[in-house]
Order: sequence, then structure tokens, then C-alpha cells
Amino acid sequence: MTITHDEATTRFENLTAAGTAFVDYQRDGPTVTFTHTLVPKGARGQGVGSALIGHALAWATREDLTVVAQCPFVAAYIESHPETV
Repeated sequence: MTITHDEATTRFENLTAAGTAFVDYQRDGPTVTFTHTLVPKGARGQGVGSALIGHALAWATREDLTVVAQCPFVAAYIESHPETV
């Protein structure tokens, strides 16, 4: 799985056979708000969303950002993996 960070569109992406999976974010100074996650139907249940969120949260940690989980999928991931923030 190859996850890319497109800073111009403020999203992390993974191209799957079913289409592009992504997590969108907004950065405001020392805060990053994850706003939306989408995994195409054909790629769901394969860990794509979790991999995207894990990658995005690792980036936020490296950047020393405060994370706001506006997206329910991101919030659920953080609740299940509290060590990631």
C-alpha cells in the first residue's frame, strides 16, 4: 500500500483498484483537523482507511500538531488507538 501526502489538496491518498481512498484535513497553525475520510466500496474492510489514518496521525505527531477529529472514522480510530495522538 502506497500512501501519498498531497499538501496542495490537504489530503492523504491511497490509490486502490476500486478508486482513490483519502483523508482530508485542514491545518491552522499548530492544529490539524481531519474532516473527512473516504474509502471506495470495493476497498472497504481491507484496512485501507486505518492505514491512511495511522499514516496521517504519524505525520501530525512528527509535525507536533494538535489533532481535532471532526471525521467520525478518525475519532473512532483514535479511540481504538489512543497511543497515536
